[in-house]
Amino acid sequence: MSRRTSIVKAIVDKINTEFVYPGNYNTEIFGNAYAKLKFWDEVRDFPSIYITPGSEEREYLPGGFKWGHLGVAVKVYCKGEESQEQLEKVLEDLEKLIDDNRVIVYDSVNNYETTEILIQSITTDEGLLYPYAIGEINLHVRYAIM
Repeated sequence: MSRRTSIVKAIVDKINTEFVYPGNYNTEIFGNAYAKLKFWDEVRDFPSIYITPGSEEREYLPGGFKWGHLGVAVKVYCKGEESQEQLEKVLEDLEKLIDDNRVIVYDSVNNYETTEILIQSITTDEGLLYPYAIGEINLHVRYAIM
């Protein structure tokens, strides 16, 4: 499995592990976080979270050391009478989860881990797709390339 895929899978596993009731977060997603892309009209279970790797840049340093800078898109889908409020709660919990877990082990065999995970932006549909509510968090993941 590639590093890009492993990093996304590690984030998905962390969300599915942490977003259970009772726990440290207000959101229960019933295991509905996935490492793939789905569009809102294909989603059947709500709330759902879909995470995909995006573009990646390399930073080359002396001594053959390289940083990987990976963009990751986190899409959140909610539906119902209070979908906008539910979306805001999920986004808030995701922000807390990312802030609490800036370093995630993505390959336990080789002991590879991210160096830093930062939130770059948070956007929503602002209620335009009612009764659906859609949000997106764009992450910046930095990791060492061995």
